[in-house]
Amino acid sequence: MTEIQAVLCGYYGKGNGGDEALLVSMLEMLPPQVKPLVLSATPRATSKSYGVKSYDRMNSGSVVRALKESQVLILGGGSLIQDATSLRNSIYYGGLMGLAQQFGLKTIAIAQGIGPVNKPLTRWIAKRAFSNCTAVSVRDPASAALLADWGIDCIMAPDPVWSMAATPVPEIASIASPKIAVTLRSHPQLTNERLETLTTALVDLQAATGSHVLLVPFQPTTDLDLARQIQAELTDNSQVVTLTDPKQLKGLFQGVDLAIGMRYHSLIMAAAEGCKCWAVSYDPKVSKLMTEIDLPGWELADIPTDAATITQAWQQQLETGTALSNESLQTIRQKSIAHKDLLSEAIDRI
Repeated sequence: MTEIQAVLCGYYGKGNGGDEALLVSMLEMLPPQVKPLVLSATPRATSKSYGVKSYDRMNSGSVVRALKESQVLILGGGSLIQDATSLRNSIYYGGLMGLAQQFGLKTIAIAQGIGPVNKPLTRWIAKRAFSNCTAVSVRDPASAALLADWGIDCIMAPDPVWSMAATPVPEIASIASPKIAVTLRSHPQLTNERLETLTTALVDLQAATGSHVLLVPFQPTTDLDLARQIQAELTDNSQVVTLTDPKQLKGLFQGVDLAIGMRYHSLIMAAAEGCKCWAVSYDPKVSKLMTEIDLPGWELADIPTDAATITQAWQQQLETGTALSNESLQTIRQKSIAHKDLLSEAIDRI
């Protein structure tokens, strides 16, 4: 069996638990003949954590060397080409795919969440990049519909993190229930006033239910200060939990009774581990997830201004809400394997 080297690119090495979970999922999907080379913001840390070759994603010389050493570029996964935040990511990933294609590499896009692509330049980049791919898979109906409008074939399957193995965290598992995990992130719409309202609601929820509150910064560089700020208002029956291993991050939700989350992958991890969830959406991808698996929650811009209303909704979800059934979870996990099957088929054609 001839060895193939594949460049893996995504939002890797930035310390974001969700994107690191996607990298772990991508590495698990690779056929045995594929040797990965990961483009990362912190290549040494990536190599140490996952035992792979890694180059600096922003060093043009390293990127060109990586492409020249390889036969395949795998873009995966997540919302890499979109203009909700800025054009920079779309230009970077679209440009990287175009360069790889110029060098004669096959390009494969896996588990993409495409869009929003409202700007003409972003749409042109996206259409051009995906049109020239050997294979494309997406993780939501809106992305599939967009590619269909452009005449680009793809398959649709749930995010691969649904089926990523979880590693239990014994020190969390040993805490008595009820347990509530909170994953908030900084955002312009999370104003001081809204944060104060959410914090008051959480304080009142803890008082009403006797819950142990876990504040989980999914990207510590941006989320840790926020978690500490909230934790300072709670009783001693709370803690900030910082984990860097994506499998442990998922395993943390085992036995958690309610997850209140902004982060997309925090909600996937929590739901996948049988946890009741409440979403606070700051991004279309979170709103899509809420629709797809019927998650209760609010758009960040529309959260109630009255803390008591929030507390009541959370308490009701904690006490009488339902998690996804085992049957539903089994179906989702089984469907998510389609990304791996497509990747294997595409690699076999090289």
